[in-house]
Amino acid sequence: MTKPILALSVVAALLLPVSAAQRPNIVLIMADDIGLECLSCYGSDEHETPHLDALAASGMRFDHAHSQPICTPSRVQIMTGIHNNRNYVRFGLLDPRAVTFGNLLRQAGYQTAVFGKWQLEGGFDAPDRFGFDSYCLWQLTRRPSRYPNPGLEINGREVDFKDGEFGPDIVTDHLCEFMEQNKDRPFFVYYPMILPHWPFVPTPDHPDYDPTMWRDAVGEPGGFRGPEYWPAMVAHTDKMTGKVVQKLEELGIRDNTLIIWTSDNGTYDQLTTRFRGRDYPGGKGRTTDNGTHVGFIASWPAVIQPGQTSDALVDFTDVLPTLTDAADIDTPDGIDGVSLLPLFHGQPRAKHYIYCWFQRDGRRGAASQHVRDTRHKLYASGRFYDVIDDPLETTDLAADGVPPALRETHARLATALEQHLAVTEAHDPLIRQRRAELQPEG
Repeated sequence: MTKPILALSVVAALLLPVSAAQRPNIVLIMADDIGLECLSCYGSDEHETPHLDALAASGMRFDHAHSQPICTPSRVQIMTGIHNNRNYVRFGLLDPRAVTFGNLLRQAGYQTAVFGKWQLEGGFDAPDRFGFDSYCLWQLTRRPSRYPNPGLEINGREVDFKDGEFGPDIVTDHLCEFMEQNKDRPFFVYYPMILPHWPFVPTPDHPDYDPTMWRDAVGEPGGFRGPEYWPAMVAHTDKMTGKVVQKLEELGIRDNTLIIWTSDNGTYDQLTTRFRGRDYPGGKGRTTDNGTHVGFIASWPAVIQPGQTSDALVDFTDVLPTLTDAADIDTPDGIDGVSLLPLFHGQPRAKHYIYCWFQRDGRRGAASQHVRDTRHKLYASGRFYDVIDDPLETTDLAADGVPPALRETHARLATALEQHLAVTEAHDPLIRQRRAELQPEG
């Protein structure tokens, strides 16, 4: 009887869901204010990013990934998997009612943590409310220095550093410590980086580093936005990414860890970078490609074959369903995104356009709305662009009537846009009411 029972046990095991021990670790890294033009794996002529290049070479680089134009809209969208037209209340806030990928993965048994920049309000209790067991954050309860001698919030305490420490290094060290403590069980790390958002300062690797800067300052000055130290900031962003990857390798858990790296929006708009043989201006805050086109890399050695590039359309609503799929847990109803997991396995994925709703301050003023595919973008205003040939959107293809060769594309995008406009109209009064309930700033 032993052999038949053993055979039945093997079959039963194959039919069971993925066990907690088999589930991948997940590390989601989102840099702050850096477009793809600053990454050498995407063709930057000005910056070298060897750690990100290696990460891309180990997995899949996405060539058509788009964030929202600024930080809070991107953070709300990536954490909830829902377009901003349905849940964005105002700048600097994540609605306390929101359900995030942290909530879902913690409920599924993951150890969860968030490290880096918060900027979503809610006080010391907010990370736990949104599903994170541990945290080391900047701008959770206040806004002191983030770089030399930073002020951070660490698991319910405000901690001020005065001995020349550098904020991104402290945060990354806490992240690595968390991974070491949880290396024997599945964990989820969300790392919304502090870097490389202004102020642009010399880093500890730069000869001009000043360990006394802002030691006694209440907050950061508004300056330091010139280009002098921008290369150092890019290099340190890359270095911190490499530090996380190296720690996973040291712990022996790299193969079954899904790493996703991206950025919350394009580069600061006063910076220009040589990119693929031309000058490429930063576009943070704009809905043009230089405001939303960001690097997006996925690496999971146990699943994703190395050295791949993908021309699939990706936006930040796709991240949450990708994480739940990877963890083999149910994705909630009402999510706008589409999982990338089929692409990781070399299979096609059905996503034909990206939709964007953008108004920095929520319902205070008219929103910009558009849909796009890999080449063409249609705004609710009627403007229509070829964003490959005209990335800064200088020539409206519909100004004198849509060209015959593009009418089918235009009609397809128009149909998709109308559907989203109807959703926006239905949700607008609900979000306005919610904004009033939450006593918006200003």
